[in-house]
Amino acid sequence: MLYYDYAFMHLEQVQQLFSFISYLQFFCEYQDKSVIAKHYNYTEKLSNRDRLKPESIALLAVCVLIILENTVVLLAIWRNKKFHLPMYYLLGNLTLSDLLAGIAYMTNILLSGKNTLKLTPLMWFIREGGVFITLAASIISLLAIAIERHVTMVTMRPYHGAKRGRMLALIGASWAVAGFLGILPILGWNCIRRLDQCSTVLPLYAKSYILCCVSVFSAVLLAIVVLYVRVFRIVRTNTQRQRLGLSGSIRKGLARKSEKYIALLKTVTIVLGVFIACWLPLFILLLIDFSCPTRGCPVLYKAEYFLGVAIINSLLNPIIYTLTSKDMRRAILRLLCRPCLMTSDGQVKKIGMPFLECSFSKTEVPSQKLEPGLETTISSGNVITTPSPVKALYPKLFKS
Repeated sequence: MLYYDYAFMHLEQVQQLFSFISYLQFFCEYQDKSVIAKHYNYTEKLSNRDRLKPESIALLAVCVLIILENTVVLLAIWRNKKFHLPMYYLLGNLTLSDLLAGIAYMTNILLSGKNTLKLTPLMWFIREGGVFITLAASIISLLAIAIERHVTMVTMRPYHGAKRGRMLALIGASWAVAGFLGILPILGWNCIRRLDQCSTVLPLYAKSYILCCVSVFSAVLLAIVVLYVRVFRIVRTNTQRQRLGLSGSIRKGLARKSEKYIALLKTVTIVLGVFIACWLPLFILLLIDFSCPTRGCPVLYKAEYFLGVAIINSLLNPIIYTLTSKDMRRAILRLLCRPCLMTSDGQVKKIGMPFLECSFSKTEVPSQKLEPGLETTISSGNVITTPSPVKALYPKLFKS
């Protein structure tokens, strides 16, 4: 009996050893450049890889603009104390993900074409994983903004110190989840040794992985839409209820607060709508890739055009911030060219562009901690410091 037990234990150890050796061989293939050629040949993507295509050069120019635009927005947020508030941490995180997306896209394009065949599978996974990570970070940042807006409206609390920790936790969680999704192929969720399960658009990725990512992204976007619908309903319902029985000054303050709040929601809703419009074609293409047999759908060989439309999203976000927020517009103008765009008394020069004509007066309210009962409202307009109608309605929430 002891002999059989010993033999069984020895057999288990041998099996574990073989499994370990198999894993080592699997990961050793990550350094084998011939794997790239084998997979691209199987999906018939080896042709026309001698030089960069004209559309790739155009996308490189777009990537440069993305990097420059988002860098300017990040600098404006960093240098302007008015934006040192929890809500703008999340907008800054979204801008950072767009900036890194521009870098990831540029790297992807420069390492494409004939350079693809010079990569090892590990380098290929890093190249494509960078795009997936920044995409996931953008989507999850939008979800974090939606969660923060929803929690704020449900609890009816103004900005306070404890909220900073919640913002940082949301930002950290968004990058942790994005990083985890991006490295799954390196950890083994790929189609090396399983050519029949390979994607046509991304020849080393398993179709099941791509379906999982698209499903996760779609679920997150659906959750964002649901949260914003709830937020708009809460704003409308609370405004209608609270107007009844309030004094005239509090009613006016509440109306002004609701208008400012809806203006901020409008900005992030536009960002969400543009994101869906830009990325939906690529998501649909990836779903076609999952359902279509290898070499069976010619449209899959035009993926660069779909990626180009998706890249435009990171280009448009800074423009949306500038067009919908007077505060952001002022901060960016001040950063870029204050002497040439402003007069000596702090006013923007009349240059025939109404959306640029906004005040830089010295009476702007800086970001600071407010006394109890005062509330700062951030929106597409100026910062307003008013007695909080929320505190008047819910005094128990603000007792220390």
